Amino acid sequence: MAIDRPLLVHVTTIPLSMNRFFEGQLRFMSDHGFTVAAVSSPGTMLDEVGKREQVAVYGIPMKRRISPLSDLRSLMRLTWLFRRIRPTIVNASTPKAALLGMLAAAIARVPVRVLVLHGLLTARRMRGFGFVLRMVSRISCLLAHRVCAVSNSVAEGMIEQRLCPRDKMKVLGNGSINGIDTERFDPGAIPESRLYRLREKLGLPADCPVIGFVGRLSVDKGIAELAQAWQLIRMQFPDARLLIIGPVDSENPVPSSVVDALKADPSVIMTDFVDHAELPQYYALMQVFVLPTYREGFPLCLLEASAMALPIVATRVPGCVDAVRHGVTGTLVPVHDPQSLADAVGVYLQDPRLAREHGRAGRIWVAENFNPERIWEAFRQEYVQLMREKGIPFC
Repeated sequence: MAIDRPLLVHVTTIPLSMNRFFEGQLRFMSDHGFTVAAVSSPGTMLDEVGKREQVAVYGIPMKRRISPLSDLRSLMRLTWLFRRIRPTIVNASTPKAALLGMLAAAIARVPVRVLVLHGLLTARRMRGFGFVLRMVSRISCLLAHRVCAVSNSVAEGMIEQRLCPRDKMKVLGNGSINGIDTERFDPGAIPESRLYRLREKLGLPADCPVIGFVGRLSVDKGIAELAQAWQLIRMQFPDARLLIIGPVDSENPVPSSVVDALKADPSVIMTDFVDHAELPQYYALMQVFVLPTYREGFPLCLLEASAMALPIVATRVPGCVDAVRHGVTGTLVPVHDPQSLADAVGVYLQDPRLAREHGRAGRIWVAENFNPERIWEAFRQEYVQLMREKGIPFC
């Protein structure tokens, strides 16, 4: 007698997260014994994920910020969907989807509930409504059968804050949500002619050193500190350019005065959203990658930059400490410290040999530890183990 394939449903708040965090993973699960579906806020990107991964998609509006009436409607829609399609496993990622996904899965009596933690609660995030955020985290972890943190520092932080018991917590493999495809993120795979055209498009002189940033332009990404550090870097390296890739975050925006000053600076090139498939050629223009963030879970941009053989300068915060080997693949500096950030970048610009050494070490480290299929297989084995514990057959 044939056994029905278990239905695995991934839930994220916005389609961008589904697109970025689970590229290839959904198709892998579909090819290895599961029927797979993706649930996120509706949009063309969600439809594109469905086509690329060849999985069913369901659009349910979810807001990233706390919005009681809207959140209640989203919860009701998720619960109704789960009761209708009857998933065997729900994997919920990103904060709002984690809570709503775990609540709806519990109400609908989904047998296996997996929560993926992408970051920690911090004093800044909890300011004004810390109790609410703590309760949200505790409830999400309580309802999950397994909590998978994307990094060891996130896992330990959740346990130390008593938001999740140690026996529920796991870090699969060496961390990360999806790994890095080092064949795509390969500096040797990009034709020089393509880089020449991109330099012309961006207005980058051929021989200028480029310091790069990729991410949302939000307060918590340290954009204000980056702007201050850049003024210091420019004084020492007047030919250098700062390349900032990413959209302004409407929910946690950088002060307009900071953004306006960056836009007015002729040595700063700012682009909006760049498709993930196009990112490797942008990394290939850089000599140093920076991330002066206040908080992270496990920043994929650092692994991508390392795969592109770039030395990293990042802040010593949870997530970054897992993604950068200080003194080997990059340099970790104190948070909120523009001078230290500028000094670390300056070391790499003054010593190209060290920059190349750390870049090469970073690419080797990523290739050895963050192979996507190993991470996907670790998730698959975790699903199978949880199903067996619930007495659900799998073949």
